[in-house]
Amino acid sequence: MKKWYSILSVALVLCALTCFAPPALAQEEDAGVTAADAMFTVNNTWMLVATFLVFIMHLGFACLETGLTRAKNTVNILFKNTGIISIGLLTYAVVGFNLMYPGEFSLDLFGGGFLGFAGVWVDPGAEGQTAAYADGAYTYWTDFIFQAMFAATAATIVSGAVAERIKLLPFLIFSTLFVAFVYPFVGSWTWGAGWLDALGFKDFAGSTLVHSVGGWGALAGIIVLGPRIGKYVGGKTKAIAGHSMPLATIGVFLLWLGWFGFNGGSVLSADPDMLSLVFVTTAMAAAAGVMGAMTTTWIVQKKPDLSMVLNGSLAGLVGITASADVVSVASAVAIGAIAGVIVVFSVLALDRFQLDDPVGAVSVHLVCGIWGTLAVGIFGGADFSILTQLIGIFAYGSLAFPVALLFFTALKFSPLGLRVSEKEEIGGLDIGEHGMEAYSGFQIFTSQ
Repeated sequence: MKKWYSILSVALVLCALTCFAPPALAQEEDAGVTAADAMFTVNNTWMLVATFLVFIMHLGFACLETGLTRAKNTVNILFKNTGIISIGLLTYAVVGFNLMYPGEFSLDLFGGGFLGFAGVWVDPGAEGQTAAYADGAYTYWTDFIFQAMFAATAATIVSGAVAERIKLLPFLIFSTLFVAFVYPFVGSWTWGAGWLDALGFKDFAGSTLVHSVGGWGALAGIIVLGPRIGKYVGGKTKAIAGHSMPLATIGVFLLWLGWFGFNGGSVLSADPDMLSLVFVTTAMAAAAGVMGAMTTTWIVQKKPDLSMVLNGSLAGLVGITASADVVSVASAVAIGAIAGVIVVFSVLALDRFQLDDPVGAVSVHLVCGIWGTLAVGIFGGADFSILTQLIGIFAYGSLAFPVALLFFTALKFSPLGLRVSEKEEIGGLDIGEHGMEAYSGFQIFTSQ
């Protein structure tokens, strides 16, 4: 009897295992799929949050540029910043994204892609909106919109440098050409798996790809345009004060906020370890940039200059952008502090050479972008080479600057012209270019 009882018991156990094991396994599989889907959603959501943080940076640029220039040019600057983001998004959809990320449609030189183009207009393909795209980090459209914000930023940098004396239509033409073709072409060399990427060049979030490229364009613009009326008189520099330091300060804090998306989004996922590090290195570099610029301007100019300190924070942010994911927090502080010192001396040097940059765009974005790119080789460890970083800096400058110079020169000698008339410049571009005022009743015609 016991024998039959034992046999029956074993049979019942086997029957139970047979009946209930498949659903249990299915539940485990479902749990695995659910976890993967959840991570895909989290990653994609963070990338979209980072995108609107980068979008906010355009408001920051608009406030900063407006605050550091005169009230009679406010409408013009706001108009340019509104136009640039729109031009950037549209041109990036038409040609920019597929030029920057050509995939297999690329001519390979120097061990990697040099020039490629995946076709006109964006197309997600069959798997673009699924976890199969980018290994489950984000969708095709998220990838596009995040990168498009970066493209528009490169042209925005130019806006502040050429402020208060450039005609609107030629500037918009330049911005269209620059953001549609120059930025994505050179950007493909690194972020599009191009030849500089194959060489080992490192630029995490764009100290060179975005900021120096925009800075080269800005330098070309101020060279071709020349200084504002009254800026350099008798071999001496005359300060032309901006009309609203509160507005400029608001702009800087908006930019600082947006930079968490600029650098944090460049992690390309919601990886908690890497994202936390990037947030901290970004914030610490900006803070150190403030202190570096504050100390330097206090010593050199005998008074603490708020505009220099504001640019010091941006200098620190630009400086850390190339290496935010690979340097320690202490190194980030050093990079930011040095950038804050550099930006002050760069602003003073540009004035010595009578290169009129109303907002310090060249000093912040070009000079500190170069420093930040070099800092990868200095602070980033044995995996990165200063020589390789120098090759990348030279490569970007050797194309972005002469092409921008060509664009501006061609526009200058075209029927459109490049610079407003003396009367318009003195009266203000708001009235001359737009026939309206930012502040009602402000129209005053003076030498300034």
